[in-house]
Amino acid sequence: MTVEELKQAVFSLSPDDKKTFILETLPGLARDAMQDSSFLLQMFPVFMGILKDSGIELSQLLQLATAMSASQPGK
Repeated sequence: MTVEELKQAVFSLSPDDKKTFILETLPGLARDAMQDSSFLLQMFPVFMGILKDSGIELSQLLQLATAMSASQPGK
């Protein structure tokens, strides 16, 4: 299956199925992709664009990350 075929298949999912797909596949994909150290630099602007489009302020994200980090001692 090509990347274009995968994209078409994912974009044709219902909104709830897209959410499920992202939550279930992103962690594994990210682990594999992070083996390439330059990938994070490519992904960062995409992530920042997603945040901007969502209306979430960076300060809110930092608060959330701090709260999540505090709730998971030892990680």
